[in-house]
Amino acid sequence: MPNYNLNINNIQKSVDTDTDTPLLYVLRDYLELNGPKFGCGLAQCGSCMVLINGRATTTCMLPVSSIGQSKITTLEGLTGTTGKLHAVQEAFVKEQAAQCGYCLNGMVMAAVGLLNKNPSPNELEIKKALELNLCRCGAHSRIVRAVKIAANSFK
Repeated sequence: MPNYNLNINNIQKSVDTDTDTPLLYVLRDYLELNGPKFGCGLAQCGSCMVLINGRATTTCMLPVSSIGQSKITTLEGLTGTTGKLHAVQEAFVKEQAAQCGYCLNGMVMAAVGLLNKNPSPNELEIKKALELNLCRCGAHSRIVRAVKIAANSFK
């Protein structure tokens, strides 16, 4: 099996696995990072999202062999070493923007990815950035409000 050296949450990790192993499985099964979730397995629900070079990306169908030297950030890596929540996480807590938690990882990662690219998005841009994430319990309005609040802290 090939060996992959991955930059995950600013830490170098080495993993021996098949070339077609999805990144999600590497993160969860090999590295025990449980922020990204298995949802649909078809890259259509967003539960498995991480940031790859700052951009929100689904991982359930993304082969680990395609990662190269990219910087991967999982939900666990958003807080860094200070133990303080990321502004998006704080806003989600403040707005109670989660119910069942199915979409939470993807919504947070998509929001951070958006704010990395555009720190002052309008409501339409927020909705567009979140559209790949399936929320089954209908917390959409609170989620959008949370992203708006987080955006204010990026200014």
